Amino acid sequence: MNATKPFSSLEWIGGIDGHLRILDQTRLPGELTYFDCLDEKQLWQAIKSLQVRGAPAIGIAAAYGVCLGMKIADCDDEERFFQRLNDVVAYLASARPTAVNLFWALGRMKDRALSFRGTCSPKEIQQVLLEEAMAIHEEDRAICRGIGHWGSTLLKDGMGVLTHCNAGALATSELGTALAAIYTAAAAGKKLSVFADETRPLLQGARLTTWELTMYGIPVTLICDNMAAQVMREGKVQAVIVGADRIAANGDTANKIGTYGVAVLAKAHGIPFYVAAPSSTFDLSLPHGGLIPIEQRSPEEVSCPFGKPIAPASVQVYNPAFDVTPAELITAIIYEKGIISPVDEAAVRAAIEPLVGTRKA
Repeated sequence: MNATKPFSSLEWIGGIDGHLRILDQTRLPGELTYFDCLDEKQLWQAIKSLQVRGAPAIGIAAAYGVCLGMKIADCDDEERFFQRLNDVVAYLASARPTAVNLFWALGRMKDRALSFRGTCSPKEIQQVLLEEAMAIHEEDRAICRGIGHWGSTLLKDGMGVLTHCNAGALATSELGTALAAIYTAAAAGKKLSVFADETRPLLQGARLTTWELTMYGIPVTLICDNMAAQVMREGKVQAVIVGADRIAANGDTANKIGTYGVAVLAKAHGIPFYVAAPSSTFDLSLPHGGLIPIEQRSPEEVSCPFGKPIAPASVQVYNPAFDVTPAELITAIIYEKGIISPVDEAAVRAAIEPLVGTRKA
């Protein structure tokens, strides 16, 4: 495994008048290109179009997005300053509905600014907001390392590990969530056989996961989504590990479409199914996964992927971006402070409430 990180998913450039530089994930694997977001509108579009994606990365980007939006705030009028803050937060919250980290980060930024209202000038609060966004970014690095540590304890030398979508360094500030466990295990000398589902329709597994694992020097085998059952049947997989975009209080987990099917297959083959996610991905205000909003994306992503028609133009398309895996199919949830198992409401609340309370998205 490479000792140094070969790329950065996102980076703030400059001070309070600076901008956010993101790695444009829509150009991978062919091009390693960075895009500079100069205002909140560009960042909203970057989130919506998946230039930046992955629940933790979306949260970090949104925090910086508040800073972008507040660059043009009226610092001579406190009332107008905070109205601008409300508008920016509401606007960024409309980018994507499923990943709760987006709303968590925006809420944290707003609360931080409000805590200084009346005691600091708007100009000083702009600096406070940037410092808070940077704190969220830095905390995520530590969270990735924590998830990597705990997750690696579940992966034994010689295991075959299947992952779905991309829950690695591209989706976070550093090592990732699901892939952090693989990176940490590899760094400890464990030899793993990694299988990556292609993850239709946008091929995040093929385009992103295999790319970053290769960049880190981790051997990986790409398979089509409909090959997972056969690979399991052949005994090539001893563990499945995926990320998450929102986890309800009972442990039901929303993740990229296709995750639920992989969990069902793992259960049928007696293979442990692990979810790796930071505490900020838990939404304890939702008692079960049936209440998680599921993003519906453009039909063209299915019928005309990457601009190439593969179905009649008139065909009806159903394109949910996520599905929900019931808690009973999840062997354990790995978070930055440990491992939750069994996965039920009592265990989830005991682990997560001390970290996030009962905040709502």
